[in-house]
Amino acid sequence: MKLTWYGHSAFRVETQDATILIDPYLVGNPSWSGGWEGPAEGVTHVLLTHGHNDHVSGALEVLKKSDAMLVANFEICMYLVGQGVSDKKINPGNIGGTVDCGGFTTTFVQALHSSSFAGEGGSNTYLGNPGGLVLHFPDDKTLYHMGDTDIFSDMALINELHEPKIGIVPVGDRFTMGGAVAALACRRFFNFETAIPCHFGTFPIIDQTADKFVAGLEGSSTTVALPKIGEAFAL
Repeated sequence: MKLTWYGHSAFRVETQDATILIDPYLVGNPSWSGGWEGPAEGVTHVLLTHGHNDHVSGALEVLKKSDAMLVANFEICMYLVGQGVSDKKINPGNIGGTVDCGGFTTTFVQALHSSSFAGEGGSNTYLGNPGGLVLHFPDDKTLYHMGDTDIFSDMALINELHEPKIGIVPVGDRFTMGGAVAALACRRFFNFETAIPCHFGTFPIIDQTADKFVAGLEGSSTTVALPKIGEAFAL
């Protein structure tokens, strides 16, 4: 498995059978100025955890210009269909459900956050409940992208049901759990082989580094993979 981080919560995941973009904040992202075209090359699926602009912006461009399939909750799918995405290129689900994506499956799990798309004049379009995404690959490790969330005790059930070995974890505080709490979540509820911090450094009002998260996992059995923007790394 090969991953590339584009800042914030945007990741490209490449496996033998699929090339996936998760929360492709590739338009308007202060951390990424490389455009959406490169990250979208060869993409087979676009996965969205929730509807906030800093997770969805860029998805429309990728979906309209590629053959990628959208995997998201029903509200996000129908919203993007209304923006011009083909209704034949959506694979909707919701919390507790699992959808077959061909070379992998995606299970929707809960997250403690909110979900809407901000428009002009302060308007917000409701886009369903926020979630996390658990990706099961037949010949590779299970990956859990937490989306935007605080810690919650039912993370223990997610681990019991899915046993993810790779965790993509928000650590920036203010809008998600901060680094110390995120490390506590990993220690208490999961047995990650690798934890990848995200949702930091993008805006001045969130934590600029993942230092608290790294410190919180020192001495644990989990390896922290600190990604560099735009650089692929293998797991």
